[in-house]
Amino acid sequence: MAQGCLKCLKYTMCVANFLCFICGVALLGLGVYLMVNFNMSGLTPSLAQLNMPSMLLISGIIITCISFVGFLGALKENRCLLLTFFLVLFLLMLLELTAACLMLIYEAEIGNLVTKDLEDGLEAVRTSGNSTKKSDWDVVQEGFECCGVKNSSDWKSYIPDSCKDTRKGSGYWTEGCLKKLTNWLEENFLSTGIAVIVLCIIEVLGMCFAMTLFCHISRSGLGYKL
Repeated sequence: MAQGCLKCLKYTMCVANFLCFICGVALLGLGVYLMVNFNMSGLTPSLAQLNMPSMLLISGIIITCISFVGFLGALKENRCLLLTFFLVLFLLMLLELTAACLMLIYEAEIGNLVTKDLEDGLEAVRTSGNSTKKSDWDVVQEGFECCGVKNSSDWKSYIPDSCKDTRKGSGYWTEGCLKKLTNWLEENFLSTGIAVIVLCIIEVLGMCFAMTLFCHISRSGLGYKL
């Protein structure tokens, strides 16, 4: 009975890690695609490396590598790989909790930093003048129906066509993109929170499965066989 449960646990862990591996590859591909076609580095110049495509790319690489180690460790019943899988998940969870705490503690400072960086990005686009190429700011202003960081006056004498109010046919969007982006984040706060909780549950289950298999293999005396 115990052997049957452990076999079930082993193959459940294999399937779960295989699915995570597929998701990691998908995130990796999406990150590369967005990095090539939708970089968004023009919005926040000094935070260019922390934009969405880069984060997706990094997340995809991490998920792919961790899930591969977990899959191989479970399939081959390798104690070394299972222990590595457990430790990496544990450290990853610690980093996530630390990052969440720091974001809550320094929320105001992060907000000021992002606002200043948005203003610098807008200023860079404004001083470059008219361009036939669609800028990152054009994409955001058309998508969120906003203009400038706080309002259209941020653009001064040069106001791009993406600021025009398409519903009225004349004039510009009255709300700034900072407020629109903040509202969008607040509206999706619940979904983000649920996603984070689900991620933590998956990590905890992964650690439990890995440690259970590790202890069983240790008792069986199978060593570090490959």
